[in-house]
Amino acid sequence: MARLSDFAPDYAVHLRELPLPSFGTTPWTPAPALTRARVAVISTAGLHRRGDPEFAGGLGDYRILPSDIADADILMSHVSVNFDRSGFFNDVNVVFPLERLHELAAAGEIGSVARWHYSFMGATPPERLEEAAIEVARLLREDGVDAAVLVPV
Repeated sequence: MARLSDFAPDYAVHLRELPLPSFGTTPWTPAPALTRARVAVISTAGLHRRGDPEFAGGLGDYRILPSDIADADILMSHVSVNFDRSGFFNDVNVVFPLERLHELAAAGEIGSVARWHYSFMGATPPERLEEAAIEVARLLREDGVDAAVLVPV
């Protein structure tokens, strides 16, 4: 992970001064106890299924990954040069902990694992993600998801 101190001083100042968008109010919905919750994974690692289109920088789109996807069928097309892919190559659960969710469900720690999970491209301006985020929220609701594990990369 790159830190501001790793960048040239002028660029670090630029990053520090980037404006943050305001999205108004944030709705809140109480969730059930985790032992009854249906849980999904949402990652910003630029993950997609083999055969799906790769991510391109800054578009604000997302990819859907099924709950039964094999690790070998998960590809990463994250475009940031600052992104270290070694964790992903060693264990996909570092950026997409689906196997851990299945273990938690089998142990009764969570109610169930969602049928579908989602990946966005990190390093995308937040305002470009808003439309896709609203769509993913609708899809999560349709899948009966109560909670999500957010994996910012």
